[in-house]
Amino acid sequence: MTQRLITHLRHVDLAVPDYAKQLDFYTHTWGLKPEHTDSGLTFLAAEGSPEQYVVRLRESADKRIDLIAFGAATPADVDTLAARVAADGVELVTEPGTLQTPGGGYGFRFFDNEGRTVEISADVAVRRHRGIEAGESVPVRLSHVVVNSADPEGTRAFYEKHLAFALSDTLMHPRMGEMMWFMRVNAWHHSMAIARGPHPSLHHASFELRGLDEYMRGTGRVLRAGVEKIWGPGRHLAGNNTFSYFLDPNGNTMEYTTELEEIDEDTWHPHLYDFSDPGVSDQWGTANAMNEFVAQRSFNDPDKGLFQAPPV
Repeated sequence: MTQRLITHLRHVDLAVPDYAKQLDFYTHTWGLKPEHTDSGLTFLAAEGSPEQYVVRLRESADKRIDLIAFGAATPADVDTLAARVAADGVELVTEPGTLQTPGGGYGFRFFDNEGRTVEISADVAVRRHRGIEAGESVPVRLSHVVVNSADPEGTRAFYEKHLAFALSDTLMHPRMGEMMWFMRVNAWHHSMAIARGPHPSLHHASFELRGLDEYMRGTGRVLRAGVEKIWGPGRHLAGNNTFSYFLDPNGNTMEYTTELEEIDEDTWHPHLYDFSDPGVSDQWGTANAMNEFVAQRSFNDPDKGLFQAPPV
């Protein structure tokens, strides 16, 4: 296996047409904190995270994933990864260099196999953050990002080959075959997952809360705010994490979660789970049943940002 130089997930950057509603949702309902704001651009932090921001929100006529960002330990590792992917014929968006985003750092960007922009960075300044108190139902960190893919096998192979992502578990269905792949870059069960879908798009972004009580309080708060819940609350088998999925004002799926499994990478063996078994989708049996109508809510609109570099 290629040596893994990526350490963790940093942030996901989204462009949306209804910027004002989305910003209000993230700050007043979802619990993120705007740290840096410009005209039509806001960097949103999670109170418990050392990352400068976990979501960058940008106003745009086109709804898209602008970028998914991962961390590396050192600038030397950034250079090694950039040279590795370039040698394999991957198209670089930017060469390694000083980043102009909050916290600075050193990084580069490239297009993945389906045209998403990915950033790898090191030496980003640590944000002053705090421990989340008992009962506080605000996100501690960005847990994971899930993408829809029209070529999920190819997307899985891309991240395994070029970035040394490892497979943790797979979901399958007796009629539809393999449908979702959970990929890790550290001991967390997954930092990214790939879902089979009709087109490339965001499936969901997931935010970790402090614990079960905070997760349920957050779920209730979002429900009381009148946000549409599409699935949950419940507990998945793959990853053993809780889930409550909501639709944001621009139709993206956002998840509250907690207790994502940490695994022993030296002894872990991936499972193949049949999600037609209700206990696989939800161990508790408290969530509404997963079916094709629920699944379609997270197909999202086709990503209009493929092979188009976002503004810095």
